[in-house]
This record gives sequence, structure tokens and C-alpha cells, in this order.
Amino acid sequence: MNDTDSSLVIRTDHDGVSTLTLNRPEALNALSPLLFEQLRSLLSDIADSPDEIGVVILTGAGRSFSAGNDLKAIEKGDKLVNPYQQAETLDFIEQMPQPVIASVRGHCYTGALELALACDLLICADDARFCDTHGKWGMVPTWGMTNRLPERVGPLVARDIMYSGRVVEGVEAIQIGLANRCVPEAKLEATTNDWAETVATNSWHTLREEKKQMRLLAEMTREDGLKWAREKGPGVAPDMIERIQEGFKR
Repeated sequence: MNDTDSSLVIRTDHDGVSTLTLNRPEALNALSPLLFEQLRSLLSDIADSPDEIGVVILTGAGRSFSAGNDLKAIEKGDKLVNPYQQAETLDFIEQMPQPVIASVRGHCYTGALELALACDLLICADDARFCDTHGKWGMVPTWGMTNRLPERVGPLVARDIMYSGRVVEGVEAIQIGLANRCVPEAKLEATTNDWAETVATNSWHTLREEKKQMRLLAEMTREDGLKWAREKGPGVAPDMIERIQEGFKR
């Protein structure tokens, strides 16, 4: 077990799973510029350790995943050194080798929803509340909402969520394909950990390649994608025979 408290984001590693916890519970984990800088730094460290970390969990401390972008920081004019830091961090989550699971309770609003959508998988508590408030505040999405939300739930449902600014509760999130699972709030952490550990028992070589191929092949025609997968894949994992032999023993 290795714990690194980086103040606004806490990293905890256990058995090949790294949990990143947004750590501003008093502000409902609002996404300040400094929080994003720390999050990107930790994600980069994890991406550079593919032999030590196979799966990532992204969650929030306290009663909410995140209330979204820090409006007080925006009002004060706080800025990142790189103006595209937030959007590029979300892109990085999609591109990093390890699968990332968003574990959501309470608020998951606007920028936080965009952050969760960049993750590969999403589990939520029954008290989760998803909402896009760009329209309420007169903002325009720049982190990928208008791409990722229609990709996740389909354009018709995405328009409803974005245009109306209505709240989507945990159970509905399952029904519309926004989340993979919805569990009672008291069981969210344990269920998330069990799921991540199950994923991590599989070949990390395979997990990394599946994530990479789904991203790359989505940009190709179906025919080109099929051809790429059969001709340019990296081949089997080094421990494939060992895994097969262990499977026969069970």
C-alpha cells in the first residue's frame, strides 16, 4: 500500500489499482486550476508506470464526485499556465494506457460530467446527480462535452440533457447508458474496488491494447479497422501460456 497526499488530489495504490480522489470536499470538489494541475501530474505518473498500475479509479472525497468547474476561481480570473490544461487532461485520460473507472456519488455537474465522460467506465451511487449547466451560466463546452455525451448516450438524449440542464439521477443514468452500474451509496466504494480488482486480474497487456484499439479504430472505416486489428496488433501477452495453464488448474 502506498499513499501520496498531494492535497487537492490523493493517490492510493493497492494491488495494481490506483485510486485518485478529488480532495476538496468542503467545496464539493470544485475543479480549480490547481486541482487540475495536480490531477494531470498524477495521471502522467500512472501512465508512465504501466507495469505497476493496471487500472485507475477516479472518485471524489465527501458527499460528491464534483460540483463542476470552480465558478469562484473563474470569477476571480484564476488561470492555468496552459489555457487548455483541463481539456487536454480529459484527452489524456482517454489516451493513457490504463482503463479508468469513474466512481460517482452526489453531484457530477458540468465540468465534472465532462471529466467522468472521459473515463472508460462509470459506476454511480443511487444518490448521484448528473447535470450539464453550461446553458444556465452562459458558458459553452470546451472540454469535449459536445463530443463525448452524444457518443455515450446518443445525440437525442444528449440534446435533452444539454439543452434543458435537467438533473439525471443514478437510476436513469443506467437506463440511458451514461453509467455502467448504479448501486446503493453505502456500497459504492466496495463495489467500485471489487470491480477494479476484477478488471486488474486480467492481462494488462490485453487491457491496454483493447483501450488503444477502440480509440484508434473509431477513427477508421469499419473495413480499415478490422484490417488494422488483424494485421497491426501487438500479438499475445508474454504470459499467455502461463495464464492458460493456470486456468486449466482451476
